[in-house]
Amino acid sequence: MVSSPFLGELIGTTVLLLLGDGVVANVVLQKTKGHNSGWIVIATGWGLAVAMGIFTANAFGSADAHINPAVTLADAILTNDFSKIATYVPAQMLGAFLGAVLVWLQYLPHWRATEDPAAKLACFATDPAIRSTVPNLISEILGTIVLIVGVTAISKVEGIQVGLGPYLVGLLVWSIGLSLGGPTGYAINPARDLGPRLAHALLPIPGKGGSDWSYGWIPVVGPMIGAAVIAIVLGLISL
Repeated sequence: MVSSPFLGELIGTTVLLLLGDGVVANVVLQKTKGHNSGWIVIATGWGLAVAMGIFTANAFGSADAHINPAVTLADAILTNDFSKIATYVPAQMLGAFLGAVLVWLQYLPHWRATEDPAAKLACFATDPAIRSTVPNLISEILGTIVLIVGVTAISKVEGIQVGLGPYLVGLLVWSIGLSLGGPTGYAINPARDLGPRLAHALLPIPGKGGSDWSYGWIPVVGPMIGAAVIAIVLGLISL
């Protein structure tokens, strides 16, 4: 099988977004089998999507399986090796875009059946429950800090059987969603939000409305700030 770090990050992130945005579409779009099944279903779906994305990234050649530019940035700071950013981040952005396009195809009849433009956008990108720039930014920063701390802690645990790590990271993201996801929808991943938001802007979705670019910088900048800050702190304490 052809494999490479770029391909691994690309396909892994594609799977992440197909399953992650897919569960949102299943819950919020009209006339789906999962319509109105709620936040717990969404958070659970995203946790499982992360685990499957990591497994896929590994299988297609990315030993790191970051599938998240914020994780890539934190790793670069912690290891003082920034060489992977140029390979991983474009792959993650492209994969996120492709995953969102696949969600659009999967739910093709349901876009027209759904009248609410905000519900359609929610299938692609995050938006805040209460729009307030500083608190929204803090929410994304804090959520990403918990993500990086959790991933780092999981990597330090001795005796984890091979293959268990992705499930633990999935549980971590599930926990973040249940506990911290309410204010902004917990992007905690710039690719997860930016790639699908671009897809929303470009795809011929009936009655889709705008892509909310005035908010769109927060789920990109917030996770990168959080990743950089906590990586510096972790480096200082030599965790």
